[in-house]
Amino acid sequence: MPVVLITGASQGSGKATAKLFAQKGDDVVLATRQPDRLQAIAAEV
Repeated sequence: MPVVLITGASQGSGKATAKLFAQKGDDVVLATRQPDRLQAIAAEV
């Protein structure tokens, strides 16, 4: 199973990309400068 690093994962295309890879079953590593938003997207993924 691939591991994917997504930068800018808290919003926009980074968030959408993280969701797509997670739906495929890939392991997703999320990076952002906004920790409060990171918690929210991590819960979704």
